[in-house]
Amino acid sequence: MFPKKLQQKLNDRNDDNSLRELGTFNNLIDFSSNDYLGFSKSKNIYTKAHDFLIDNEVEQNGATGSRLLSGSHKLYSVLENTLSAFHNSDSALVYNSGYDANLGIFSSVPQRGDVILYDEHIHASIRDGITMSNAKSYKFKHNDLKDLDAILKRVQNDSEIYIATESVFSMDGDSPDLVALVNLCKAYNAYLIVDEAHAVGIFGKNGKGLIQELGLEKQIFARIITFGKAMGCHGASILGSKQLKDYLVNFSRSFIYTTALSPHSIATILFAYEELLVTKTIKKLRQNILFFKAEINKLKLQDYFINSDSSIQCCIISGNDKVKAIAQRFQQKGFDVKAILSPTVPKEQERLRFCLHAYNSEKEITAILTLLEICI
Repeated sequence: MFPKKLQQKLNDRNDDNSLRELGTFNNLIDFSSNDYLGFSKSKNIYTKAHDFLIDNEVEQNGATGSRLLSGSHKLYSVLENTLSAFHNSDSALVYNSGYDANLGIFSSVPQRGDVILYDEHIHASIRDGITMSNAKSYKFKHNDLKDLDAILKRVQNDSEIYIATESVFSMDGDSPDLVALVNLCKAYNAYLIVDEAHAVGIFGKNGKGLIQELGLEKQIFARIITFGKAMGCHGASILGSKQLKDYLVNFSRSFIYTTALSPHSIATILFAYEELLVTKTIKKLRQNILFFKAEINKLKLQDYFINSDSSIQCCIISGNDKVKAIAQRFQQKGFDVKAILSPTVPKEQERLRFCLHAYNSEKEITAILTLLEICI
């Protein structure tokens, strides 16, 4: 037996061709993963992390418990100090994933009577954290600071105001005007929280992120950085003041009530950051982004694409059926490109999401965009 209401929801997804299914690993040319720098496949990072644990006689597969009980391995303090120094932050607190970090901060920091204002395209993990909060919440139009300002005028007498955005949006690849946003927050004494998941490793010196590229790190209440994208490993961190770290350790349930990351995971993050200081792949990735955009213009496809300077380049193709069919055509030709369907994105905004990597060749980029020109 299975509940009828749940079966109906599955049937509805199937009827509009949006039913999700787990895929399997393939050997197609990668234009879909978040492994922007190729770090997930780095033998150098893997070997250094492994050898480091052996040299330090760390023979432990799991963390054995939460950070507050038995799982706060000595490597955590090394990593969090490294993150604070690298990202010019007073403190860093490591979480098991970006989802956990966003759930943890948004569910615990805003209090009853406070207000959270969030971009309408904000990531699902932030929405879930907001839903768990006791604060009131309102969305503003995507990257529209005039709309945000109008809402701020209406709520400015409430207790505390938190504003949530991403420095690079995961389903669009675009960015807000962060300088103007910081100034707006100052005008209303609002606390700005920025998710940098898709900016770290791509923007800024040595991939420090878009906030640091703009020199805004000391004007942000909290930054969320993740290690599962360009860093090629797993986990996340919230960057902010020492007081914020103390508060999260005491009240963030997704931090408190979960088994910690393993020592090997922590060591892998450490050596991924070490690699950022010497790698040439950031430069190659940036060159590929510029080449991709130039090819879009050359093939006169720019009207289909959301303007983006990031690794995420999105081509709007309305309708689940059509965008899925084109994605399947790409896969048949050897390219791994994913269709992003409604309801993940709004109806009529379905898209092909091209993720660019340092290891994509210009020949591959030209080939995939030439095929796109034929398909649409």
